[in-house]
Amino acid sequence: MKATIFYGSPRKGNTYLVVKKFMDELLIYGNIEFSEFFLPNIMPKFCIGCQLCLGSSYENCPHSEYTKPILTEILSSDMLIFATPHYGASMMPACMKNLIDHLDFLNLVVAPRKEMFDKRAFILTTGTGSKAAIKPIKKWLKHLGVNRVYSLGFRMFTNKWCSMSKSKQLRFEKKLTKSAKKFYKLKKKRPYISTIFMYYMSKAILKKYVKEGNYPYDYWTEQGYFDKRPF
Repeated sequence: MKATIFYGSPRKGNTYLVVKKFMDELLIYGNIEFSEFFLPNIMPKFCIGCQLCLGSSYENCPHSEYTKPILTEILSSDMLIFATPHYGASMMPACMKNLIDHLDFLNLVVAPRKEMFDKRAFILTTGTGSKAAIKPIKKWLKHLGVNRVYSLGFRMFTNKWCSMSKSKQLRFEKKLTKSAKKFYKLKKKRPYISTIFMYYMSKAILKKYVKEGNYPYDYWTEQGYFDKRPF
């Protein structure tokens, strides 16, 4: 089994520590090959909103030298783990949003990949704004068709794990243990209702407004998505 981890910061602080504990728990249940990537190192260029990846193959993105290896890594993984701190206004850091912007062509209405519908994802974060940081990432992953998306946010109220009380550390570690077991043993389930709805809505939009001769429509035709669901 393979898991790819995207860190929303190069800083190895609380969120990094939580991920390491989560990885250790996962390894209890079986062999996992982990690939770790730190933002913004793996995506140093900001999306410029040119929309080339929405109207043609993502390979035409001016930053395709970065998106290509990231996409290859994602498609070859069974598990995706997003580890993000939260910054101003309790939001995810800009580099994490930038990754999402560069990969948004994977959403159902443009060029979804069949491989995404077999994957599971987990979002981990620490800090008082955990819920606000998690929400948009979870929504985006569902739009990509990911079969199940779980999350865990720790409101620590401190900048160091070790400065928390032992009882609080133990409580958080128990949550990690329980979540890791559930995540590893998860079997593929019926797609989210929102995924099914997005598929049919995208199908209708492409047929009515985009039509033949335009990239998303032609991509769907080539993949056979108009006749058979990709999940």
